[in-house]
Amino acid sequence: MTYLVLRFSSIGNVAMTVPVVATLAHEHPNDTFVYVSQKKLAAMFSGVPNVHFFELDFQGKHGGFLGLRRLYKQITDEWSVDYVVDLQHSWKTRLFSVFFRMRRKPVYSLCEEKRSKKTFVQKGAKGLQALRSEIWRYADVFSQVGLNWKGHFQPMLTDPLLSARIEVMYGEKVGKWIGIAPFAKYKSNVLPYRLTKEVIAHFASRDDVRVFLFGAGRVESEMLRQWSMIFSDVTCVAGNLRLEEEFELMRHLDVMLCMDSANQHLASLVGLRAVSIWGGTHPDVGYSAWAQREDDILQLDVACRPCSVNGVNECKRGDFACMNHDVGHIISVVENCLK
Repeated sequence: MTYLVLRFSSIGNVAMTVPVVATLAHEHPNDTFVYVSQKKLAAMFSGVPNVHFFELDFQGKHGGFLGLRRLYKQITDEWSVDYVVDLQHSWKTRLFSVFFRMRRKPVYSLCEEKRSKKTFVQKGAKGLQALRSEIWRYADVFSQVGLNWKGHFQPMLTDPLLSARIEVMYGEKVGKWIGIAPFAKYKSNVLPYRLTKEVIAHFASRDDVRVFLFGAGRVESEMLRQWSMIFSDVTCVAGNLRLEEEFELMRHLDVMLCMDSANQHLASLVGLRAVSIWGGTHPDVGYSAWAQREDDILQLDVACRPCSVNGVNECKRGDFACMNHDVGHIISVVENCLK
């Protein structure tokens, strides 16, 4: 059987599909899984021979209706698709699925549950039952096809060649290595710069700790680069590594400190412990990372939390109190992970 898996965006959501897709592919080695998503995310499925990653190009040949039609032809020219598994259910994936429905190919789609998420945000987390994890909702779609995920996932294996390359780039590991990813898409998910700087300064002052700063985008990378120049034993890797190299570096780390962002999900794929800081969002909406510890999720009991499912750039209070975490507590949780 050939399963066409659709998850066009975003990097965090694609990462959350990996435990399900990769495990099912391992359990069904005679089946083919064609995963369609953004460019440069293929590294998430490295080591899974029967997962074929098809890179999208919405800025070029796959843009617009004609581009989706071209995408359909490219895929069907190479594979004979038996089932379409839509793990996004956006207007693009729904429109793209129409081409297969017209050929009487069965299409199974994700139930977005927008109403339940909206209710959770409106009523607040207190007294409400946690929503089903996005990862399990992805598994629910596959169960409709007849592929049942049992909740097991083996973290991605190390690549000896990449591991050697990381050692060439950053030297042999000595002491403890910490990854810090201080940014996120929305302001309500980002620590104030002052607090982030204090955390970095603390670990940079330790002789037995080396800090690696992760990020994406030109502005983020420049700020992280400046911090790396201020503190000793702090290295900025933002913009310097391909995704597969980031994964390999993460395997060398002892812990990752991040916001409610894609980095917590990337850490989970390699079995790295992640301390995540939450603000305007809430893990009980279903976006917490796979197999991370509940004690490593840091969040404040602010009455207006959560104010959003994914995050916002404006605060009704005007002060983003939900991100005013105690630096000492953040440091103590990370320190505990290093013991």
